[in-house]
Amino acid sequence: MTKCLFITATGTDIGKTYVSALIVKKMKELGFNCGYYKPVLSGAVRKNGELIPGDCKQVIDTSGLNCKPMDCLSYCFEEAVSPHLAAERQNIEISKNKILEDFDNKKREFDYLLIEGAGGITCPINLKNNYLMNNLIKDMNTSIIIVADGGLGTINSVLLTVEYAQKRNIPIVGIILNNYKDNFMYEDNAKVIEDLTGLKILAKVKKNDIDIDINNTIFKEV
Repeated sequence: MTKCLFITATGTDIGKTYVSALIVKKMKELGFNCGYYKPVLSGAVRKNGELIPGDCKQVIDTSGLNCKPMDCLSYCFEEAVSPHLAAERQNIEISKNKILEDFDNKKREFDYLLIEGAGGITCPINLKNNYLMNNLIKDMNTSIIIVADGGLGTINSVLLTVEYAQKRNIPIVGIILNNYKDNFMYEDNAKVIEDLTGLKILAKVKKNDIDIDINNTIFKEV
C-alpha cells in the first residue's frame, strides 16, 4: 500500500515546491521508490507554444525522477492566479473525480508519494462546489506537512493553519521552516511554534540548500 504525504503551506510562494523537491530527492537517495504529484498548477510558462509546469519541472530536475513534468499533474494553467479562477477563465471545470482518479493511478507507480498542493490549505479549487484544498486533502485521506517561512510573522500564520487543519481532523505530521537563518528570532520562532502547537519542526531549510535534513520515517506516521 502506497504511503502518501500532502505538502501544504501557510500561504502561496512559501516554498512548497522547493521543499517537495528536496524531500523526493532525499527519499530517492535513501533508496525509496518515491514519486511526486501536483493535482493543480497555475502559473505555468509557455515556451514555443507549449505549457511548462515549472513546479513539476523543478521537482523532476532536483530529484532525478524519470518522467515528464506533465506526467505529474492533472490540471495546468498559464495564468498565475488561484486555480479556480484560472479554470473559470478558460471555461474549464476542475473535477475532483479526475484528480482522485489520477491520484489512484499515480499511487500504483510508487511505494511513497508526495503530493504538493497549490497555495495554502484553503486555496479554492472549484467554487461551484465550494471545493477547497482542504476538501481535496480529506478526499485523498492523507496526512499533511505544513511548510512555513522561518521569519517574522510565521508564528501567527502557522497557528492559524494548524488550527484550521485540526478542526477538520486533518492529521499533521509536522512543520518545515523554509528560508531559515541561524539567529535568535528564527530560533525562537521554531521553539514557540513547537511549544504552542505540540508539533515537531521536521526540518529547517535555508536559502539555496541542496539537501534536507529530514528523517525518512516521516512516512511511517501516515
